[in-house]
Amino acid sequence: MFAQIKRLGADSLLYAFMNVGTKLIAFIMLPIYTTFLNPAEYGVIDYLDRITSMLTFLVIFGTDSALAFYYFESKDKKKKLDYVRSVMTFRLLIVLIIAIVFLICGGWLAQLLLDDANLYYLLYIAIGVMALDTVIALILTVLRYDFFTKKVVTFTILKMLLIAVFSYGFLAYVSPTIDGILYGRLVSVAIVAVLLIKPLLKFIKFTFNKQLLKEILIYAAPLVPASLAFWVIVNANSLLLEKFTSFHEVGIYGSAVKFASLITLLTSGVQMAWRPFSMSLKDKKDSPVLFAKLYYGILLVGTMGVLMVATLMPWIIRMLSSEYHEAYQYVAILSAVTFLNFFYMIISVGIFFTKQTKIISYAFGMAAVVNIILNIVLIPSYSIWGSVAAYLISYLVAITYIFFKSQKLYHVPVSFGKMTFLFITSLLAVIAIVYIQESSIPDLNIIFAWLGFIVAILLSRVDKDLLKKRSRAI
Repeated sequence: MFAQIKRLGADSLLYAFMNVGTKLIAFIMLPIYTTFLNPAEYGVIDYLDRITSMLTFLVIFGTDSALAFYYFESKDKKKKLDYVRSVMTFRLLIVLIIAIVFLICGGWLAQLLLDDANLYYLLYIAIGVMALDTVIALILTVLRYDFFTKKVVTFTILKMLLIAVFSYGFLAYVSPTIDGILYGRLVSVAIVAVLLIKPLLKFIKFTFNKQLLKEILIYAAPLVPASLAFWVIVNANSLLLEKFTSFHEVGIYGSAVKFASLITLLTSGVQMAWRPFSMSLKDKKDSPVLFAKLYYGILLVGTMGVLMVATLMPWIIRMLSSEYHEAYQYVAILSAVTFLNFFYMIISVGIFFTKQTKIISYAFGMAAVVNIILNIVLIPSYSIWGSVAAYLISYLVAITYIFFKSQKLYHVPVSFGKMTFLFITSLLAVIAIVYIQESSIPDLNIIFAWLGFIVAILLSRVDKDLLKKRSRAI
């Protein structure tokens, strides 16, 4: 047992290092991209990335979760290999269908999606990158299942480093345009695919076991709506921004989202450790009290982190071109949404303890609908702020639904009103900070926004909940 715990700890640290490393590389590349590209051009690459991410959902089609189940259920090595080959064949078949559509309708799709039929070749490069990435992703998934953690971490970070180096090389010395970034990606994933040639040849076999593939798709299909809902919530904002405004706004919004995602450097380690940690406490008598303390404690740390982001962002964003400076005002609230995307996992212990995971799909399905409606209503009048508001409100809808459903299944002695009060107060403090930064009011007054939030914490008496020793209903 100790050996298994030791392996879990070591693997978790390595994957945390991988997550932090890849996010830092992506963050470092942001000011490089914005040096060569204006907001409208950056908006195009951000928009194209979001389209590609949607297509990736279609390619994967929930087969990642299905493969994980059947790969570990099967004890026969040949059958495991057949499962992997079937998934690989299925994914490449979907990629091929998409590629054919792009080849036949490239000009029309470029005009529809990118407002310029002459940019059809960008779609071709993007589908080439996606095809190679599909192969690499499945190989690394299988290596992870076989506990080759060091190889997974090495190749994942190597891929990001190569993308960074080649993208910069193409931008600086070949083509200082979107083309340079995409060609850099294409060369990078091709190199990694070559380095993984041995397992690549093993897993690619353009035949598949119909029965095994049927099992996989039956397991995978119900997971697709949840994945699609997540994609809608994350990406609909940019797509609708382009339709109602322009690629300039998409570029500003996209750069703000990249900065906001930095908060995951703090949450990714907890996120990876939370599920096994919480499950290990499922049947212990005093666990509800411990979970209550963690709910409040994590919420306090997260909201204070968001306030810190709001305070420092005008100075941090200066690493970008001056054309992107306005993005700073959106980052803090987008960071709050990113935090909510992590926090829903913390407050949903009851759902996972009772295996009622369909509730998550319902929650984010509702949130996706709310997100689209609010974007359509708010963007024409409020532009980027409308999109930010839609994003925040849709997540609040999802997390509220998840909290109450989880509480019915496994009661944790926390006050929803108190948590809501703390979160809303932090948002008001963020709005006050941004208002001060945007107006002629001296920045020194930001301290009053902080003091207001600290007073709210004291008034809530959350310290009592963090120090209490016995469970009691709230």
